[in-house]
Amino acid sequence: MAEVVLFHHAQGLTPGVAAFADELRRAGHTAHTPDLFEGRTFDTVEEGVAHAGEVGFGEVTERGVRAVDGLPAGLVYAGFSLGVLPAQMLAQTRTGARGALLFHACLPVSEFGPSWPEGVPAQVHAMDADPFFVEDGDIDAARALVGEAEDAELFLYPGSQHLFADGSLPSYEADAATLLGRRVLAFLDRIDRALG
Repeated sequence: MAEVVLFHHAQGLTPGVAAFADELRRAGHTAHTPDLFEGRTFDTVEEGVAHAGEVGFGEVTERGVRAVDGLPAGLVYAGFSLGVLPAQMLAQTRTGARGALLFHACLPVSEFGPSWPEGVPAQVHAMDADPFFVEDGDIDAARALVGEAEDAELFLYPGSQHLFADGSLPSYEADAATLLGRRVLAFLDRIDRALG
């Protein structure tokens, strides 16, 4: 089965992120959930982003890199929002990446290299009216990634919530989260079959 590293969003390693990882485990996959905030969680995205700014976004990303030291090369890198920083960077730069799952955010491929790596499938999931995703340019980066990569998909869900897949937050949208979960499990199953 697939082995996934799941990086949390700006509100920290919430019960909802942990529950998402548990769903992957129940499906037979291995899921790691590094805590980039060293145990801290925040009530709002804004508070969490402010904390990440104090720590330094570069340091948050480096914590993600250090978190995979000692893990095998053949990983799927997943991230919720802020967690997309280390997830996308590792998917693009760490040898042997099996895939990327980018939830609620996407950076330009040029942030981490000249092009998306060959043979690394990707999915991007977000709401079509999420101001963080649409107004900050992530949707454009996601569309460019889909246009460039040989195997990449962008899934847009109706609504304006940002962290809609975290069941422990008020922004949770059950229908969209359920569909996202089904698509993620199908993605991981496809990767598992490819590994044969």
